[in-house]
Formats: sequence, structure tokens, C-alpha cells
Amino acid sequence: MNTIRQTAVEMLKNVLEDKNFFSEVKTEQSQLSAQDSAFANMLILTTFRHLVFIKKVLKKFVKKKLPASAINGQYALFLGTCEILYLNTPDYAVINSYVEVTKHMADKYVAGFVNAVLRNICKQKEELKKEETNEFFPPEFFHILNQDYGKKTMQKIQTAAMVEPKLDITVKNNAKHWAETLGGQLLPSDTIRLENNGKITALQGYANGDWWVQDFAAALAVKALSDIKDKKVLDMCAAPGGKTAQLINKGAKVTALDISAARLKKLQENLQRLHFNAEVVCADALEYIKEYKEEGYDAVLLDAPCSATGTIRRHPELVHIKRLKDVEKQAELQKEILAQTPKILKEGGILLYCTCSISKLEGEKQIAAFLEANPTFKIVPITSQELCGTDALNEIITDEGFIRTLPQHLANYGGTDSFFVARLKKGSLNVLQKKSRSNRKYQHHYR
Repeated sequence: MNTIRQTAVEMLKNVLEDKNFFSEVKTEQSQLSAQDSAFANMLILTTFRHLVFIKKVLKKFVKKKLPASAINGQYALFLGTCEILYLNTPDYAVINSYVEVTKHMADKYVAGFVNAVLRNICKQKEELKKEETNEFFPPEFFHILNQDYGKKTMQKIQTAAMVEPKLDITVKNNAKHWAETLGGQLLPSDTIRLENNGKITALQGYANGDWWVQDFAAALAVKALSDIKDKKVLDMCAAPGGKTAQLINKGAKVTALDISAARLKKLQENLQRLHFNAEVVCADALEYIKEYKEEGYDAVLLDAPCSATGTIRRHPELVHIKRLKDVEKQAELQKEILAQTPKILKEGGILLYCTCSISKLEGEKQIAAFLEANPTFKIVPITSQELCGTDALNEIITDEGFIRTLPQHLANYGGTDSFFVARLKKGSLNVLQKKSRSNRKYQHHYR
């Protein structure tokens, strides 16, 4: 027996117990048809988005914790409850399917228990639906952000993050033409937003390398580097290459650095499809900086290794597997890389620091610590006018001049990933006596 739902149970277990990204466990779908695989994806991602409420529902009907030997029954209940409440699968089909799955993966006694619980949920499903609280963050994840955002903002983040995101692409040129050609929405920064259905590789322009997949928020960083034509730019932690492609498209002489050979292979494949060229280096960032002997870079884009918690709309499993210690571990690595980066940057050069994290520990607070330790650097504020030519993106610009996107931003377009971008300029060693007023104010605020 190897049904869609058994595969889904195995994948759900793999993510929650082994703390894997959902994308990393999709190999378990290899035996499924394209249609069945799509259903399994939808089922699992919907379960993750509503898992906090699903667990509350199950507490009404499950009074004792299942023993370790019956853990597959618990995952079957998660998925079965999701189907009953959110996917409108016929009740009898849900009950019969998960009873059979549990018989195979546990035993007939656990299957009988699953049968009884799911039947009770079916009887009360209309009342249960009315109790939906739209809670997305379990307590452990809530703890990560509670110190950074107020209660109202936290609620907005949770509500917006539960909505399945659409597909964003960046085009080489003529964004308006491509938005019309592909039937997409043109966002203020020239990102094009498409309905997330169908095969991406079958869309017009993909094979010819006219565009690449890149979330609106992730595409903003390079837009903050205005005059880089023929400039020497290092893209640190570059894979899979979206920002590398943007840099090349703007005329920069790019070195793409990443520690992962497998991810760099994907980057090179992407660049080949786009007909772009860059110097590609597989190395640890700290080792690369230590060994670097050439003239400094005009700009360094550090897309720092991070918790990836900014991508919770696309990866809802993250709120169930990430802990504060994971964020703190990444923040320490970021601090270490940041501390060494000035060595390879020219005087007057730009350091663009960004992370796809929603935690300020990996963003605003990281930059505050860096500025305290590096008084020759100053903040160069980013403006909405730079990003899109209008004030349409003012909501994502902080008082300090950073980019900070949150899921509820761009609500009229369906929201966005969470992202942080800071633009800093390396000053002369001769001006060490005074830090800029903006730096002092900012450091004091985030101490």
C-alpha cells in the first residue's frame, strides 16, 4: 500500500520530526503522478498553515497523548482534520482513507481511534469552522517575534502569512510588455506577479531566458544599487542566483560566491538559461575574505545566511520547526561575516546587507551592532523613489532608510515575503573621530 495520503503522512512526519524544509522531503512524492503530487502538496501546506487551530480542534476529542508507537495516527489526524475543515473532501472518503492508512502504518487499534475522532469532527465541522482563530504562529515561533513587533502588527503578520502566495518574476526589460503577455500584475517595482498554477517552464519567455522567478521583496535589494554599470561587485552567498542575474542585467562585473557546490550548479544553470556570465566561486565566505589579495570591490551584496523565516508564506512549515536558538545561531554567523566584509570593500564602496528573515535580530539589530563596531560606515538611506519612481513603496521604508517588508505589505497585490535590506557606505579611516548623527541615533534605539 502506498497511497497519496500515506505519502503525505510520511512527509509531514519527516518535516515535523526531523525539522526539514518541505521542499527537501518532496522526493517521497516521486512515485506519485503529477496530479496526485499536486494534491499532496496542497494538503500538506494547508495543514501547516492551519496546524495551530487543527491542534486545538483535536484537543476537544483527544484527551490523552498518543504513545510514540502510534505517532503516525497523530499525523493522520492532522491531515484528516485539515481535509474535513478546509478541503471539502467528502467525509466518508476522509474517514475511510485515513483509517486504512493508519492500519497500514500503525495497527487496527490506532486505526479505530482515528476513525472515532474523525467521525466526531465530521459531525461538528460546521461549528468548528466558526471557531477558526486565524492563528498561524505556535508559541515557540511567536516567541521569536514577540520582542520585535507589537500585538497589532503580529496579528496582521499572521493573517497575511496564511494566504498562499502567487508567483513573482523579474524580467530583463520591458516589464509592462511582459505583464501583458503573461497576464500578470505589474507591481510598483516592475516585478510581475502571476497566478501560481501550471508549469513555470512552459510559460512564454522562460526557455529564451527573458525572465526568472524571484519574489518581489528579494528583488528590491539590487534596486538599491543604482550606478553599478562596469563596477566590480561581489555577490556573497549568491545561489540560486536571482540577485546575481539582476546585477549582471544592470551591467556590473559580478563575482558570485557560495559555499554550496550543488547550489552553485543551479545558479550556473540559471545564468546559462538567461545568457548571463559571471565569475563563479565555490568557497566559504570567511575563507574567501581571508585569502583575498586583489583590489577591493566597488560594492558587496551580502545576502547573509539566515533563518529564512521571511519566507513563511511559501514555507509555512517554518513556523513549526524554527526556534529562537536557530535565529540566534544564524545571527552569530552573520555577525562574523559582516565583521570581515569591510576588508574586501573599497573606500567609498557600498555594502548592501540583506536577509530573508522576519526577525530583527537578523536585520535591524545586526546592523546596529555592525555600525557600533565599524564607525567608518554610515547608513545611506533607501527611498521609495529609488525603488519605483514614486512614493508607492513608502510603507516598506523604515525611518532609518532601510527596507523592511512584512507579509501584510502590498496588500492590494496579495502581500509579500518578509525581507530586510540595509545600504551602508564605507568611509575614510581619517574620519574616525565622529560617527554620523544618524548612526548614533540608530545604535541607541536598538541597543
